[in-house]
Amino acid sequence: MYKLVTKRVLSDVSTLFEVEAPLVARKAKPGQFIILRIDEKGERIPLTIADSDPERGTITIIFQEVGLTTKCLAKKEAGEYIADFVGPLGKPMEFPEHPGRIIAVGGGVGIAPIYPKVKGFYKAGMDVFSIIGARTKDFLILEDEMRLVSKELHVCTDDGSYGRHGFVSDLLQNFLADGEPIAEIIAVGPLPMMRAIVNQTRPYGVKTVVSLNPIMVDGTGMCGACRVTVAGKTKFTCVDGPVFDGHQVDFDELVARSRMYQAEEKQALGHCRCGCGGEH
Repeated sequence: MYKLVTKRVLSDVSTLFEVEAPLVARKAKPGQFIILRIDEKGERIPLTIADSDPERGTITIIFQEVGLTTKCLAKKEAGEYIADFVGPLGKPMEFPEHPGRIIAVGGGVGIAPIYPKVKGFYKAGMDVFSIIGARTKDFLILEDEMRLVSKELHVCTDDGSYGRHGFVSDLLQNFLADGEPIAEIIAVGPLPMMRAIVNQTRPYGVKTVVSLNPIMVDGTGMCGACRVTVAGKTKFTCVDGPVFDGHQVDFDELVARSRMYQAEEKQALGHCRCGCGGEH
């Protein structure tokens, strides 16, 4: 059993938990993830390691309520326990090979997994220019944390309720057009956002990496549920990723696979017994 040490509600649909998991905290690196189960009958879901504290023995996870498990998890309180917490899984983030600016682009709940990567670059003494955005101000998370580890932080919202009115791609275009060298762009967010970003950067020839979060079951490369086509070859996100060269990812296939179980997800919510809003 793993204790939920602290809880912080970031928005109406986003929650942060600090989880007591000393063995995971001791080994965790930016870019890796964990898989958890709330109880013995629960499904396994992957969540990015948003932060780690080896001294306290804790891992920070941030999630958005989109399905049965995340809605039930959000009902938990500090001091309660969850059944399983496995990790760290996946390959750690790699640092750029060439000098220049690093542009980090996070959209919605994707700000959570991009934060540890930016923090890692910051600790390595690199200049990171961060762009974060959300549908509205209420969905914006980790602004203060991102500001502390970024040379510059640019904020936007789709509806103009906070920061610049527009999309993260609008702000990114300013960096692409100014002529200054860019070592790497890293984009994390909803699949449509990441697909738009890689299409935007492809003509400029700037390396653009994305962090993927597809359907996943065991997290060890055995089940094949998280397979994705990269450069025409089948890769498993759990062991080959989760970070890939965005220009080589088949996003059309990835989007189609992400929608495969929408009907089952709705059915599961309808049978929810945790008080998250489904029928009992």
